[in-house]
Amino acid sequence: MTSHLDIGTDLTFTRDMALVLGLVVFTMAMFMFERIRSDATALVVLVALGVTRLVPGNELFAGFSGNAVISIIATMILGAGLDHTGALHRLASWLLRRSKGVEDRLVLWTSAVAGLMSGFMQNPSVTALFLPVASRLSARTGVSLSRLLLPLAAAIVMGGGLTMVGNSPLLLLNDLVLSANRNLPSGAATLTAFPMFRPLPIGLALLVASLLYYRYPGRKWLRDTEEGKDPVTPGRTESYFAQAYGIEGEVYELTVGAESPLVGMSIGEAEAQREAPVFLALLTGSEARLAPPADAMLWVGSVIGVMGGRDAVQAYAQANQLRLSARLRNFADLFDPGRAGISEAVVPSTSQFIGRTQAQLQLRKRHGISVLAINRDKKVFRADIRQLPLRAGDMLVFHSIWTDLAQAGASRDFVVVTDYPKQEQRPHKLRWAIGIFVTAMALALSTLLPVPLALMGGAAAMIASGVINMDEAYAAVNWKTVFLMACLIPLGYAMDSTGAANWVAQKTLEHFGSGVPIWILQASIGLLTIAFSLVIGNVGATVVMVPMAINIALAAEGKPLAFAMLVALSASNNFLSQSNPVLSMIVGPAGYRPRDLWRTGAPLTLFYLAITLVAVNLMF
Repeated sequence: MTSHLDIGTDLTFTRDMALVLGLVVFTMAMFMFERIRSDATALVVLVALGVTRLVPGNELFAGFSGNAVISIIATMILGAGLDHTGALHRLASWLLRRSKGVEDRLVLWTSAVAGLMSGFMQNPSVTALFLPVASRLSARTGVSLSRLLLPLAAAIVMGGGLTMVGNSPLLLLNDLVLSANRNLPSGAATLTAFPMFRPLPIGLALLVASLLYYRYPGRKWLRDTEEGKDPVTPGRTESYFAQAYGIEGEVYELTVGAESPLVGMSIGEAEAQREAPVFLALLTGSEARLAPPADAMLWVGSVIGVMGGRDAVQAYAQANQLRLSARLRNFADLFDPGRAGISEAVVPSTSQFIGRTQAQLQLRKRHGISVLAINRDKKVFRADIRQLPLRAGDMLVFHSIWTDLAQAGASRDFVVVTDYPKQEQRPHKLRWAIGIFVTAMALALSTLLPVPLALMGGAAAMIASGVINMDEAYAAVNWKTVFLMACLIPLGYAMDSTGAANWVAQKTLEHFGSGVPIWILQASIGLLTIAFSLVIGNVGATVVMVPMAINIALAAEGKPLAFAMLVALSASNNFLSQSNPVLSMIVGPAGYRPRDLWRTGAPLTLFYLAITLVAVNLMF
C-alpha cells in the first residue's frame, strides 16, 4: 500500500504550534541533560501549557485522574501485595527446582516467568520483585548476575506488550487515542480504544523472540562478572556467609524419632554436641518458632530447623536417628527469605552487650535472634560461642526474623550492617493476595468493569483484606512515575489540538514524497520513536509521537490505530541506555557497562522493530 497525500495545501504555522513544539524541544533538552529532574520538568511543562492557554483549564489536570494514571497506581499496589506475602521468594525456590541449577534452564525459566508477569504488572515493579529472586538464584547456583539480569530485563520489557496494562506507553495509549478523536478531520472515522488483550499476539511473539535470542546468539555476548569485582552487595548473598564464616545457607528439617538420643534433651544440650549443625527453629506440637531458647526441650515428634552443609547434616541425622527432609514442610514461611535470614551486626563501644555472654543476654528468648558466629580481629568463632564474652568491635552473625532484628536494633546495642527487608511480611495472606490479583485481572479482561476500576478494586481489596496496610500502599506507588505521566499527557493533547502534530505529519510526508510505501513510513516512525525514547524515556516518546503518528496515518491513508500501536510498542524498544527504567535498575547490581548494553541490545532492538512492523500490519 502506498500513500496518496495531497500535499498541495499547506497548514499555516501558528504561534500555538510554535509554542507547543518549543515545549517539546525544551522537554527533550531537559531530559537529555538532566539540569532538573524529569518529573520536575514535566511539572514545569504542565504549568507552561496552562499559562499559555494551550490547554484549557478544565483539561489541564485531567491527566491525574486519567485511566492511565489510575491503572498504574493500582498495578503498583497489587504488586506490593504479592511482594508482602513472599510470593516471589516462593517463586525463586520453584524456579531453582525446575532449572536444577543448570544455567540455560535457569535463564530460560526465570526470564519466561518474569516476562509473563510483566504483562500484568508495571515493568519496573516486576524488575524490583525479581532482583532479589535473581540474587538468590545466583547465590544458590553460582551463575553470575551479569549472565542472568540482561535476559531477565529483555523478557520483562518484551513481555510488557502482552496486555494494555503491561507498561506505561500502552497504558497511555488509549487516553491519547481518545484525545485524538477531538481533533480528527471531518469525515474521519472515530478511533476506538484498544481492549485489554489487543496486543497479546505481538507481545507473545516478542517474548518468544527474547527467550530464543538469549538462548542462542545473544548468550555468547553476555560476560561473567570479573573476579574480585562482584557488584552484588555481599551481605545479601548466602555465598558471602559461606566464604567468610563457613556458614552454609541451606536449611533442613530434622524430625526427632522415638529412638533418638535427643529425646528429653534441651536445645542447648543438643547444640553442644560434637559436629552439631546450627539450630534455628523448633516445632513442638503445633507451635513453630525461630531462635528457640536454649532451655526448650526436644520430644518425640519435635521438628528442628537446622543450617549446615548437606553431608554434615546427613551425618548428624544418622548418628542421632533423626529423619532428614531437605524440603521445608513445616518451616517454609518461617525461612522465607523475605521474612527471615542471615545478617551481620557490629557491637559499638557504647553497647550494653560488652563483657556479657550470649547465655547472659538470652538473645533467642528476648529478641528471637540466633548468633551463628563471631568475627573478632579477623578470627571467626563458631564453636562454644554461648560462653564467649563480647567485646566492642565484634562482628556478630545473626539469623532472625527481619522485623525482630529491626526491633532489637532500635536499642543501639548493635548496629546491623547488612541490608535487609524492613517491611512486614505476611505469608499467611498469600492465598488472599493471589486470589485478589487473579480476580482483578480477570475483571479487567472482561467487559463487566472498566480496566482502571477493576484494577483499583483489586488494590482496595488488598488493603481491606489486610494483605497490605494503607501506609504500605502509599509507599508502593512510585509518585515520580505518576507525576511524569500525568503532567505530560496534556502535552500530547496540545500537540493534537493546536495542529502541531498535523503540521509535522505534513512536513514529514512532504519530505518522503508521494507514493512512499506505508511500511517505510511505519519503519521511520518506529525508528524515530526509539530515538526519542533513548532521550526522553518511553512516556515522553509516547506522548510526543502518538498524535504525530495518527496524523501521518490519516494523511497517508493508513490505519491510525496500527500507527498508534506501533508507537506505543516502539517506545519500549530501548535496550541500549539507562533511560529505560528496567535497564537502569539492573545496571548497578550486575555491573554492566555501556558497551555491554550496546553489544547485546543493538541486535535485539532491530529484531524488536522487525517483529512489531510485521505483527502490526498482520493484525490491523
